[in-house]
Order: sequence, then structure tokens, then C-alpha cells
Amino acid sequence: MEWYTVASEASWKDFGDLKRTFNSADYVSDGKVVFDIGGNKYRLVGLVGYRTKRIFVLFVGTHAEYDRINVAEL
Repeated sequence: MEWYTVASEASWKDFGDLKRTFNSADYVSDGKVVFDIGGNKYRLVGLVGYRTKRIFVLFVGTHAEYDRINVAEL
């Protein structure tokens, strides 16, 4: 819930702004960003639209579940 609250109030201009908010976030490709959430028990992959100020959630799961997906195919 904390991630959602922070992300929904954010007004990032680029990944650098996002990284200052979530320093553990990693840029993957094509606007996709991986966030560690839930006390680092889960991962969330989101497609971040900086201009529209939206995040499209593509995946939420444990680290083990994340390891079994190909983020580029999401």
C-alpha cells in the first residue's frame, strides 16, 4: 500500500526522478521498471508513462515468480 500511495502522488519527469523516490527501482527496457515492494518480499513490474503520469502494472509476484518471467515479453 505504501508503494501505491507514493507512486500515485508522484510527478516524475524521467527515470532519474523516479529513482530518487524509489532508489531500489531498476529500469529494464521500453519504459518498464522493476520495483521491490512489500518489504522487498515482492516485485512489481510497471510500464511508466512519465508524460501521462501513469503506471501500468504488468506483473506483481514474489522474487521466485519474477525470476521465471521474461520482462521483455510483458
